[in-house]
Order: sequence, then C-alpha cells, then structure tokens
Amino acid sequence: GGSRRAAPSARPHVGGCPVRAQNDTEPIVLEGKCLVVCDSSPSADGAITSSLGISVRSGSAKVAFSATRSTNHEPSEMSNRTMTIYFDQVLVNIGNHFDLTSSIFVAPRKGIYSFSFHVVKVYNRQTIQVSLMQNGYPVISAFAGDQDVTREAASNGVLLLMEREDKVHLKLERGNLMGGWKYSTFSGFLVFPL
Repeated sequence: GGSRRAAPSARPHVGGCPVRAQNDTEPIVLEGKCLVVCDSSPSADGAITSSLGISVRSGSAKVAFSATRSTNHEPSEMSNRTMTIYFDQVLVNIGNHFDLTSSIFVAPRKGIYSFSFHVVKVYNRQTIQVSLMQNGYPVISAFAGDQDVTREAASNGVLLLMEREDKVHLKLERGNLMGGWKYSTFSGFLVFPL
C-alpha cells in the first residue's frame, strides 16, 4: 500500500486564513478568499445556520400547521361577509403562525409553502365549492357537486410563493360542509425559505 501523509503539526495559513478540510466548520481558502463553511444542521439553541453563516431563529425556520373542524359547517355559523371556514382544533402548529380564532395562516418569512385541504359536503342535491385564499384572492378551488351523493369530498393542494406577512385561509364559496368527526382539514408548511 501507499504511504499516508502525516498531518502537519501546525495548520498552514494562506492569505491569513487557515486551510481546513471542507467538512470542518472552519474558514477555508477558495480562490484567495476566506470563506466559512457551515452545515445546515440545527445548533444547540434551535437556530438554523445557512450556508452563508447566517443564523435563522427556529420560530421562522420550522413552520407547519394542521387544523380540523369537529362540528358541522353551516353558513350561519360563519361570517356572512367573509364565509371563512373556521377550525376549532389544532393538531400541529409549529411556530404558532396559524391563528385558530381567525383560522388564518400568516407567513413568517418569504418562501415556498405547501397547503392542502379536504372538505365533505353535508347534503345531496347540493354543490360545495371551497377556495384557498391568499391575501383575499382565490388561488385554488375544490368542487363537489354530484346530486345523488350525500357525503361527497372535495380536496386540493398547492405550492405557493409567499412573502412575509402574506395570509392564507379557506373560503366557503357555496354549500354546506360536514365537519363532524373531523372531516374538514386544513394543513400547511414551509417547504424552504427564499
């Protein structure tokens, strides 16, 4: 076998920066510039260190929510002005960016977010339509209108580019939703920040 080079007793310096291996979180030299190589694993205090060495607090780095409705939806139970679909139980709310009272999710930072929802209509001979609203404008909708089916489901999902403070909620465009036994669900999470 070949002989292995012994590790030098003193670290070499080039241009004032110590030369280290890529997998160490230490400065390295790349084309005469001193860089800091960081991994993206969480630090002890829960912050995420990006590849540029910028620390991001965990409150905005980890974002996820999932909510359900345990009682039936009638339009009279909701705001007649906004027709917002309200949820009464949170299963997951990492970062606390989903407000249960208003049932609105507020993005803590710019990034790509994933959202999905699932609803079931209450009556046959009825049509339901639900829209996912971003800052008051419909982005996607789900529709269920089979006149012969009583418990028909409508679902949809989407990836959205959101700015900080953008708001997302569900709107009942028409019909009545079945909420008992947690049929109505609304979930979302931060895929990655931008």
